[in-house]
Amino acid sequence: MIVFAFPWAFALLLVPVAFYYILPPIRGMSGNALRVPFIDDLKRISLKSGGLWKVNVGANEKISSKFIILYIIWGLLCLAAARPQIADEPQRLPNEGRDIMLVLDISTSMLEPDFNLGGRTLTRLDAVKMTVADFVQKRANDRIGLILFGTRAYLQSPLTYDKATVRDILFSMKAGMAGDSTSIGDALALALKNTQTFKNKKNQVIILLTDGENNDGSLSMAKAMKLAAQEDVKIYTIGVGSPNLFLKMLSAVGLHDVDENELKKLAELSKGRYFKAASATDLQKVYQMIDALEASNEEARFVQKVDEIYYIPLAIAWILALIAALMQRSIKND
Repeated sequence: MIVFAFPWAFALLLVPVAFYYILPPIRGMSGNALRVPFIDDLKRISLKSGGLWKVNVGANEKISSKFIILYIIWGLLCLAAARPQIADEPQRLPNEGRDIMLVLDISTSMLEPDFNLGGRTLTRLDAVKMTVADFVQKRANDRIGLILFGTRAYLQSPLTYDKATVRDILFSMKAGMAGDSTSIGDALALALKNTQTFKNKKNQVIILLTDGENNDGSLSMAKAMKLAAQEDVKIYTIGVGSPNLFLKMLSAVGLHDVDENELKKLAELSKGRYFKAASATDLQKVYQMIDALEASNEEARFVQKVDEIYYIPLAIAWILALIAALMQRSIKND
């Protein structure tokens, strides 16, 4: 479609008319009259048969064809000044999202059935599956990666826009498939390694969830935190587990509670935040808060291809002006 960058330029079409009607006539000895310096030329033109620059309009009116041509040239110049453009349909650009690496503990302690949702008892892992899958679904503009860890840490999905695959992996994961113990340090190192290849660190986030303490692996929490300090990646840590003392006494796994102090230090060191989730409802609220803290850029951005065509009326105006000048010259020679 054709659009105009400066449509106000069309107001200039009224300038010649305004000059004609607003400017007062020059008073001469014979009364009011317009001074015409080229009156002799007009006399010669009027004597010619048909009047090359004359058009009969009515019984007492005559409009100079020269004026018409000059006004057309003026109109073309106004059209060029308005900058006509051929614009294609606007194309929406993808919003700039975040790179979110999910690091989830799937050690056997995640089988603890101490979560309740809607009157239904859930294991910690079942609650994590539902909550994290919902979180992934909401992050439409983000790339999501997934690391599962127990005794060992495994990259299950690199950062990707394929949310369906990440959700499928979430629902298929089982407690103990990565080992029975907890290697938080190794999992964190693997997450940091998979964010090093991307330059924009400000848009990268690691969300680490665990229900225990770092009791296995080749990297201690102290070394892991030192490694995290070298990277400009924000880390949110989530400690999962019910504070129910009766359940802790019944469960051997419960003897190894979340090391909140280490998780808090890790979050503070990376300018993140630590969250405690003692129930399924708490866990949902935690991911809702993270979702709000790391909101994606929802502002729509559009790009539109525009081709300038102001040179077309400008070229036509130039050609008409050249023709008019040549015609005027031929009249004078005659």
